[in-house]
Amino acid sequence: MQTSELGEIALALRTAKTHRKPIQPPTKTWPSLNPDDGWEIARLNVEHAVKNGDRMVGYKLGNIAKVMQAAFGLDHPDYGFLLASTFAYEGTTLRLDQYIKPYVELEPAFVLKQDLRGPNVTVADVINAIDYAIPAIEIIDSRVENWAIDLPDTLADNGSTGSIILGGTPRQITELNLRDTRGILKFNGREVISGNTGNILGNPLSALAWLVNKLDAYDVVLKAGHIVMPGSCLQAVPMDEPGHWSCTFEGWGTIEFDVA
Repeated sequence: MQTSELGEIALALRTAKTHRKPIQPPTKTWPSLNPDDGWEIARLNVEHAVKNGDRMVGYKLGNIAKVMQAAFGLDHPDYGFLLASTFAYEGTTLRLDQYIKPYVELEPAFVLKQDLRGPNVTVADVINAIDYAIPAIEIIDSRVENWAIDLPDTLADNGSTGSIILGGTPRQITELNLRDTRGILKFNGREVISGNTGNILGNPLSALAWLVNKLDAYDVVLKAGHIVMPGSCLQAVPMDEPGHWSCTFEGWGTIEFDVA
């Protein structure tokens, strides 16, 4: 695609986010849009955000679990950038009118102490590079109408990122069983769904290695201090009414927040 077209799509997605009005899938309006174009569009919007005072603090992987791919009609993970402006504080109230059609996910987050760059990064490399892990909520949201996304659409929309909430129980990864930790979402005290970290490509360390190697194609280096989100351990749940969310990894920690 031409540079002018990529800029046009980037602007359309920024406008949709600002005004909370979704657009038709970019792949419908621009049929030649491919995944590499989608990544470049997201990069343009991150560049725009940083120029306007934001900060790029890491990367995310999404739709890695089969239940997520089935829910959103994708057969491939998506990925994107993490901006500081998308992080919210635990215990605060999120407003539904901040979003278009949001969903809640539970996943581990990792903070790096060493750089990671592909290709050929192994799980052992990932283990050596992680400083600590922390429970996290990702609220995904799409600027594409009715979540009618193909892979290029969600890549262009920065992996459908909405907000991130980090919990308060950081742990060394040697203290955790990331192959088999149960995660539970509760809304107004009622369990609505559960999952397991084993859903994240067998374990989320493998997912992180996959992400590092994938992003090498775009000359991306994950830097020491970066936050990395490897994807949800359970199917995302619609966040469509006010109430209280409690999101728990058994034996690790709980994140709570309210919606108004």
